[in-house]
Amino acid sequence: MLAFTVRYDGYHTDPAGLSWWYAASWLLFAAAAWTLRKVPVRRAVVLILVGSAAVAATGLLAPPRTSTDAYRYAWDGRVQAAGISPYDHTPADPALVPLRDDWLFPAGAGCEGPDRARVPASDGQTHCTRLNRPSVPTIYPPFSEAYFYGVEQLSPPGSRLKGFQIAGAALSVAVTAALLRLLARTRSGRGDPRTAVYWAWCPAISVEAVNNAHVDVLGVLFTVLGLGLVAFRHRRAGGALLGAAVASKLMPAIVLPGALSGVRRVRDAAAVLVPAAAVTFLAYLPYVLASHSSVLGYLGGYVEEEGYGDAAARSRYALLRLLLPDAWAVPALVLGMLLVSGYVLWRGDPARPWSGALTVTGTAFLLLTPGYSWYALLLVALVALDGRGEWLTVAAAGAAAYVTGRVFGSSATVSTTAYACAAVAVTAGWAWRRRSSRSHPGATAPPLLPGRSTAATDSLPTVRG
Repeated sequence: MLAFTVRYDGYHTDPAGLSWWYAASWLLFAAAAWTLRKVPVRRAVVLILVGSAAVAATGLLAPPRTSTDAYRYAWDGRVQAAGISPYDHTPADPALVPLRDDWLFPAGAGCEGPDRARVPASDGQTHCTRLNRPSVPTIYPPFSEAYFYGVEQLSPPGSRLKGFQIAGAALSVAVTAALLRLLARTRSGRGDPRTAVYWAWCPAISVEAVNNAHVDVLGVLFTVLGLGLVAFRHRRAGGALLGAAVASKLMPAIVLPGALSGVRRVRDAAAVLVPAAAVTFLAYLPYVLASHSSVLGYLGGYVEEEGYGDAAARSRYALLRLLLPDAWAVPALVLGMLLVSGYVLWRGDPARPWSGALTVTGTAFLLLTPGYSWYALLLVALVALDGRGEWLTVAAAGAAAYVTGRVFGSSATVSTTAYACAAVAVTAGWAWRRRSSRSHPGATAPPLLPGRSTAATDSLPTVRG
């Protein structure tokens, strides 16, 4: 099903049909994850790893279908290979014309696609580019830029975006391996390696991490490794990896309250925050020294363009605007995030920092209601670590807003409906877990994957012959 979904080029021509392919893939994923609950852990680990590679491989079957971000990755890598800072020039800048080729900057009949943006030219022909927002500087942080340069240099000539897709597949399987390793080490603390399936087999991995080759997966890997080290009290090393995650995509900064769960001493908090800040600063420093323009690039313009600074934006703060006047949306967001972060900092479990990180990150998604589905890759990884599968509905809501919203010409109604359903699912999951913990006061928490317990499955007799 994922193979058909990736190969179906209907984002611009048939978003309704593509939405059905998405829905079928997510339903099959849910069914597969549910059946895994009765598989003994050792066998499940093999299934999860093999399935992770298979799911990632489906993303390699076609060029990017629903996003053009990877074209910008290739361009930024090429610009750096020419010894130019990616922050100093826009792709449309005439100074970079010698770096253009017909693949990224077609002309004439090659400009007829729906994902082409016009660029100025002096030869009288129609020129365009596959890059989105060619008239603004890059937005990506330094570790992402270093990643773009590395993949571009390692990719064979003529491979176009295949190198970025292969790198995305490798990173996604690496995340699966890291999840399995970390969950195996925390089994005595309510971890279950089988919850890694929430990442390994999720359709978002095939579509966003591999086919669209979104660099978010790099930040996800750093985040998983960083939270794992923090959980085992290697706070400095964990903080350094979290800093690398922030220097890859900025969004992982939202997991920092989770990384500080239950911390009572200032020096323990500093052991995480100081290395994180130091790595982020050191990552930016070479680009600051090499650039003549701001290394923040288009970040401020992007925030404004996406409506995060506008309380009346149609598809932002959708759930808040259902309950509150538009003018109250941003203050309510700030207050809500402060309350949730404060709760995690005070009551969070330091042995399971990903649990608090999931609560904070998931709440931010429900309050902000972002319209880009690849943002949820971080959320999916946190769900895999913590086991609260109901939060995956938030990731599915982002996919619905991004693809199905095109069916109706506006994603506002679809976004509101999808995120509202996700909020109901999350609330129902919380209520069920709370009720289960009250009915079993001796238990630390309800099982993460309902079915046979880990102990029971591991004690099953082995049949040889």
